[in-house]
Amino acid sequence: MFKKILFIIFSTSIIFSSVEADRIDEMFFIGKMDSHNKDFTLFFKTREKSILARGENYNYITDYPQDLYIYDNKLKKASSLISYEWFPSHAKFFLNEYNFPVFPEDFAYYLLKDNNTLVMISAVKSFNKNFKFDIANKKLALYPSDGKFDFIISTIAKSCGYLDFNENYKCNYYKPLISNNLIN
Repeated sequence: MFKKILFIIFSTSIIFSSVEADRIDEMFFIGKMDSHNKDFTLFFKTREKSILARGENYNYITDYPQDLYIYDNKLKKASSLISYEWFPSHAKFFLNEYNFPVFPEDFAYYLLKDNNTLVMISAVKSFNKNFKFDIANKKLALYPSDGKFDFIISTIAKSCGYLDFNENYKCNYYKPLISNNLIN
């Protein structure tokens, strides 16, 4: 009898954990995301070296943070897109009042329909600035707070409107790419 009860409890916990994993997959792309036109894939890659960084509460060693890479599906070639080598110094330019390092994995990345613009919404740090990244030109800019997108609890972005006069009012929903380190 005890074995049957233990089996039922164990089976129930497996079912609930798989439902929870499915739900997370519905809300986020975890680790990698294909472009809308399937020309490239964005993915996180763990760095080979850990990074010593000053934290908000204490100094710490970041356990092998992840950089954002882009894989060209036609050329079958991967290259670094947003890495720790340059990203913290560029982000610091926009975050004058924030004195701690910012990592590429600290954001949820929304790839817009143009397959060139990444909207980066802060997911971890205690600053209230978000970024926009131009993939083709590799340019980081501050994302305006009065943008056209509504970000719903940093899981789904919604963009509604008319593409032209002949179109109906339409909403597009985007789910973000996040690092698996962000949910661990």
